[in-house]
Amino acid sequence: KWQVLKWARASESSPRSAENMLTTSAFRAANPLHLLQRRQAQHAGASGRSERLAPLRASSEQASASEVRTDWVQKVLEIPHKPRGCHVITRDLVTQIPELQKFRVGLAHFFVMHTSCSLTINENASPDVPLDLNDALDKIAPEGSHYRHLDEGMDDMPAHVKSTLCGASLSVPISQGRLLLGMWQGIYLNEHRNYGGPRRIAVTLSGMKQD
Repeated sequence: KWQVLKWARASESSPRSAENMLTTSAFRAANPLHLLQRRQAQHAGASGRSERLAPLRASSEQASASEVRTDWVQKVLEIPHKPRGCHVITRDLVTQIPELQKFRVGLAHFFVMHTSCSLTINENASPDVPLDLNDALDKIAPEGSHYRHLDEGMDDMPAHVKSTLCGASLSVPISQGRLLLGMWQGIYLNEHRNYGGPRRIAVTLSGMKQD
């Protein structure tokens, strides 16, 4: 502090003597302006090194990402005609997609290609569950002449309502060549018509295959 004060007084009386004092290393170390300039220079140097390293890190991450390959399989399955009601079809699906066993991790997407049936996941153990589900859906969307769309039969418009409520697609994780369903979970085909005929389901598998 004494040196800074001495420099300030000297600059008022004699610019030359102040200039001479600036040449001493001790004074430059004590000069707040000099310290600020030195810190700014150090920061700029560190930023420059960081910017030079950033492209290297980015290129390394891109190389790692390019090594991860995603494989795809898509096919259309056909489920034979089933009577009106809710049916567990997990085994029917798996037996038609042997490609599933080749995937270590991924996702299986199922899409039913019709508007009067649906896909859901529910309990696969008790035989009463599918019956109760169908009864509940019939109560939610009963048949009757109160619908405008009656051209294709009394069961057609209620089938469209049930299909909208339940949905047309499902996504199930894949792990070690199997569908990663819970112990009591099964894939349901809900047939909402009295006679819907065979149903087509598009299956798309994506993920990493086994080594």
